Amino acid sequence: MIYNLASNIVAFSTQRYTEEAELPYSGFNVTSYTGDDPSHVRSCQQRLADYLRIPPESLIIPRQTHGTLCVVVTSKLLASKRRESALEGVDAVITDLPDVCVGVSTADCLPILFYDTVTGAIGAAHAGWRGTVARIGVQTIAKMYEAFGTQSSNLRCVLGPCIGPTAFEVGADVYEAFRLARFPMAQIATRVPTPAGVRPVRRWYIDLPEVNAWQLERAGVPPQNITFSGICCHTDYAHYFSARRLGINSGRTYSGIVRHL
Repeated sequence: MIYNLASNIVAFSTQRYTEEAELPYSGFNVTSYTGDDPSHVRSCQQRLADYLRIPPESLIIPRQTHGTLCVVVTSKLLASKRRESALEGVDAVITDLPDVCVGVSTADCLPILFYDTVTGAIGAAHAGWRGTVARIGVQTIAKMYEAFGTQSSNLRCVLGPCIGPTAFEVGADVYEAFRLARFPMAQIATRVPTPAGVRPVRRWYIDLPEVNAWQLERAGVPPQNITFSGICCHTDYAHYFSARRLGINSGRTYSGIVRHL
């Protein structure tokens, strides 16, 4: 899926391109740390790099841990022998380098892409429920301001494919984590219906795109500058990877952004 942000910007989310939804690694997967065949992953990385017109080493694929660490991708990091370790435990990446693709891997969590229309800086963040509660999107904007002088009012953002608001069922503990983080619960959460004759259980649905858009808007991103993919990977798991459907040992959707000169 391609998002239209600017003529020199390619922002996208990869698809599985398969009808064999029961096979966890079937389809297009560029993420190496989920147990897929390494040769298949390298082949997919090469295909994506060819499409983007960049070398495979210019694909930035951090190894995420549901934290909030944000790394600035520099020329020095690209050439470093410690590049792999520098991207370990990283859930957001930003850069102002042209022809470098920064992105994140998801399989139910929400990918957020950033484009600074003034400085040309770009970024990507991985917002699962923990990252969302910790406001990783807002933290990424702060890091872009620190590194590049990015003003939130100049940002265009994409909220990519993730588990949708009618599928992301959580328990009372997760609901409470959002409530204690002072999110607008009436806006982002709904109760899971209890079938007749069944003892009620306190479970909820959380709207990940909505709560992250709320954060971005409060941080100064104009609402009209936020693009929603509208895709629920849990529902459309034949085309987008879903860990809840396929298990954690499956491929990942890669959402990335690159700026060409």
